[in-house]
Amino acid sequence: MPDDFTDQALVPHIILAEYDPRWPALFEEERARLKEAIGEWAADIQHVGSTAIPGIAAKPIIDIAVHLRSLVDALKCITPLVELGYESLGEFGIPGRIYFRKLTTQPLPGQTYGGAGRTHQIHMYERTNEQYEKQIVFRDFLQAHTEPAKEYESLKRQLAVRHAGDVEAYALAKSEFVLEVLRLARQERDRVEAG
Repeated sequence: MPDDFTDQALVPHIILAEYDPRWPALFEEERARLKEAIGEWAADIQHVGSTAIPGIAAKPIIDIAVHLRSLVDALKCITPLVELGYESLGEFGIPGRIYFRKLTTQPLPGQTYGGAGRTHQIHMYERTNEQYEKQIVFRDFLQAHTEPAKEYESLKRQLAVRHAGDVEAYALAKSEFVLEVLRLARQERDRVEAG
């Protein structure tokens, strides 16, 4: 078999990279660009997803949550984001979210989906959308609690193997864990507020 032979059926689509301490800096650099480009409409810009949780493996794509004052402002953000190299894909399967991905022609392993390489992805929500808060609460809880963060990493590694060619199944299989973390975070918040 020649060295350059690649059986696409055997190449996993979900590739987790070991934690990279440069991820927070990559986010901060992008946040500065985003503030310059869309700060007029963005009430908040946060680093979310697994690259925001120190020490755990993740797909090497910087997830960014943008909180808009109004979802109609997403239309005003399209041109400035396209100028920064982003592509708008509308809701992309999640009602009330506007999704953008920053394209690259030289993707790292784990940055390709559907034939397109991406380095960053933006999840844009209106202020009233609870998904934005859930992303922040989930991130904050795992940043503050090492054991659940490591459990999440272990689960992701298992699911990346089990659902190697199916990104949607991989994401769906994490749902039960995510809901449990959100429940624990609410309990912790309630204890603090009652305390």
